[in-house]
Amino acid sequence: MVAVEEQETEELRSFRESWKREVQEKQRLQQPSQQDPALDPTHPTTPPKQARVSETGTRHPRPLQFRDDALEVYIRAVGHEQAGELDEALRLYRQAFRMNPDIDRVYYLGEQKAARALEASALAARSVGPEIEIKTVDALGPGGDVTRGVAHTHTKLASYAAHHPDRHISGVLAHIVADFPEALSFEPEDERTPSFLQLLPDELVVHILRYLGTSAIERFARVSKKARVISLDTAIWRSFVEAVYKPPQISPNEILDDIVDDYSSDYRRVYIERPRVRLDGVYIAVCHYIRHGLSENAWVNISHLITYHRYLRFYPNGQVISLLANEEHEPQHVITILRPTLRMKGFFIGTWKLTGVKVHISNLVDPSNPDARYSFQMTLTLRSRPLGRWNKLDFDEYESVNVEDGEATRLGLKNERPFWFSKVRSYSSRVE
Repeated sequence: MVAVEEQETEELRSFRESWKREVQEKQRLQQPSQQDPALDPTHPTTPPKQARVSETGTRHPRPLQFRDDALEVYIRAVGHEQAGELDEALRLYRQAFRMNPDIDRVYYLGEQKAARALEASALAARSVGPEIEIKTVDALGPGGDVTRGVAHTHTKLASYAAHHPDRHISGVLAHIVADFPEALSFEPEDERTPSFLQLLPDELVVHILRYLGTSAIERFARVSKKARVISLDTAIWRSFVEAVYKPPQISPNEILDDIVDDYSSDYRRVYIERPRVRLDGVYIAVCHYIRHGLSENAWVNISHLITYHRYLRFYPNGQVISLLANEEHEPQHVITILRPTLRMKGFFIGTWKLTGVKVHISNLVDPSNPDARYSFQMTLTLRSRPLGRWNKLDFDEYESVNVEDGEATRLGLKNERPFWFSKVRSYSSRVE
């Protein structure tokens, strides 16, 4: 028994001595770095994540370089994600966030700055020559790829504006078109067949496009890069803008040239982004409410789902017609007869005007009863949801007005629903 205890004591003593030598060796190796005050974790000017260790054991702060490295990794991760390589993107995202926990905000701010710089370049491109020297804009960081890309885009926009003075482009599309080659052509799908469209001069193609509607023009623009460039000709979109943006679509005090200047003289952007009431169709609201019925059986409750439709059709002369119809009149039938000469219950004629995104409808009266004591007025908000432009009208107010004293009484909107635009081919005019 004593021999076993002495043997265990000898083993413990050997283990203890070995452990002490190992600890002393580690302390000896770490002693130079511990004597350096710059490595003190409480040092106020040297965060651990923003320093690097040289061969001599001293650290040098480099927060800017560290941020740039994290940003570069993050940009690579975005590229892999857009290419569908999600595993590699996830790995790079994790690496970037370990380097800088706020790298997503740095990237977002840099993208915003780059977008503003690109917009500014589009504004300046209209008045610069092909040999202008563009000042580089610091978008994401010193020496970053995005910074060089912005400056390169500036030069391309200036070159494009010099070669195509009749086409004003701004916004995101300007950045896309700036990367197109200068020499464009219509290439046939089969190289052995000729392309007759290529034989037409661009001016003649533009003249033909002016006879089409906006939807057809945009479909043509998706054919090729040259088709996209030709479809941006100012002459095409100026006719649409001049046909639409006049009272009551704009205030009588507004000047169309000033409106176009606000969009960098880009008529296409004016037509797409400037609020307008659609005139080539009808706005329809499908409304429901529940009406409780009577039952001979006390244990049975009868409820009726009542459906009715509201219609609004706007005319370019400021006239609007409104119709309230029950479910007996299907929309397919109503659309064919919805015109100012219609006479039926729930039909009204009034006037409208657009102020910003607010549509004001007033003086809604029944033409078959000119001596009515009350008229009606509406206020609606024009929106774009979810596909299409300016295709939704939200009810804001609905009032009845005493014709004699002008007193307005607000009506309830409990059962009212938004109006959704429906294009009607028979209503189509030059403007779509």
